[in-house]
Amino acid sequence: MNFFISPAYAQDAGGAQGGGMELIFMLVMFGLIFYFLIYRPQAKRVKQHKELVSSLSKGDEVLTQGGMVGRITKVSDDKDFIVIALSDEIEVTVQKAAVTSVLPKGTMKSL
Repeated sequence: MNFFISPAYAQDAGGAQGGGMELIFMLVMFGLIFYFLIYRPQAKRVKQHKELVSSLSKGDEVLTQGGMVGRITKVSDDKDFIVIALSDEIEVTVQKAAVTSVLPKGTMKSL
């Protein structure tokens, strides 16, 4: 039976394994990877979106998360809502946070 499977022998007990410095180094490396690959880019996007929302003004053409493109007709500073005119007859009230981007002037006419 030993022809196909070679026998396994136990190793001699070796000395003590590495200390806790390797573990601490590995935890620090995981922390740095988490910070630079996950936390920092997300915090940067949140900061940019807050700046975008705070800079909204009447007359801006915007794109919402739902895919609606319209022109801002009313901005409410005390509340977090804006009124967007999708066409001459249709107006929609949305939260400021629902705005994804501000489009260049004249985008609505080119659509």
